[in-house]
Amino acid sequence: MKTAEEHWLYVISSKKKLLDLNFKEIWNYRDLLFLFVKRDIITLYKQTVLGPLWYLIQPLFTSLIFTLIFNNLADIPTGEGVPNFLFNLAGITSWNYFKDCLVGTSDTFKKNENIFGKVYFPRVIMPMSVVVSNLLKFGIQLLVFIGFYIYFLYFTGSTFNVMPQLSLLLLPLLIGLMALLGLGFGMIISSMTTKYRDLTFLVQFGVQLLMYGSAVMYPMSYFKDKLPNYYWLIEWNPIAIIIESFRSMVFGVGELDINKLIYTIITSFIIFLIGLIIFNKTEKSFIDTI
Repeated sequence: MKTAEEHWLYVISSKKKLLDLNFKEIWNYRDLLFLFVKRDIITLYKQTVLGPLWYLIQPLFTSLIFTLIFNNLADIPTGEGVPNFLFNLAGITSWNYFKDCLVGTSDTFKKNENIFGKVYFPRVIMPMSVVVSNLLKFGIQLLVFIGFYIYFLYFTGSTFNVMPQLSLLLLPLLIGLMALLGLGFGMIISSMTTKYRDLTFLVQFGVQLLMYGSAVMYPMSYFKDKLPNYYWLIEWNPIAIIIESFRSMVFGVGELDINKLIYTIITSFIIFLIGLIIFNKTEKSFIDTI
């Protein structure tokens, strides 16, 4: 004799494990995932004059400002043979993907409370869509970086004498780690903002502070020489390790420490799992507190 549940295709229940990422259910809702990705891409710069050109303008102008202030004015070195502008563009390009994933997922519950309160779907699809849509933006900015890299390498006639390293094959790993870190931190913050709205105002401020502690506009070796007593602040910062590793891959300068990379992999997965647990716990009752 069949039970009542066996007559239904889907059974929606709040009784599920905290550490639960149901890939089968997410796959069943893949069309919704792509719909949210499309929505994020289209609506982000809708009714703007320059549209997707902002993808290019922001990193280029930021890199230019960093070059003028940190390299020309503060005289921060970037490594032998590495153009200052290209050094900063590499840091900004890799930093932007993590930042966009973090900021974009940090208000998931608040931004989508109307949808969450009306229809069921795997809630984790929403922050995942942010990570996927930002991947397109990162791809565009990475192509811009490659364009400037080729320009400095072949057309300037400068002392740019560095080449990509074989370790560049690990780039997909770095992108995945940035996505995991951004998604993990974003889910943690999003869950906390359902009760503590003040966190929404602290996110942008906190992200700016984190940027200065993530070796975006300076090499880690420079920080170690100038402030050795505080070097540990960035030495074990997983984002700083990712950015430094990316520069080492494309320029052949800086530090690509396998041990620190393994540490970053472990840390990224731990933060993601913690974020998933908190996210799953919050989604059961957030509609009553938001």
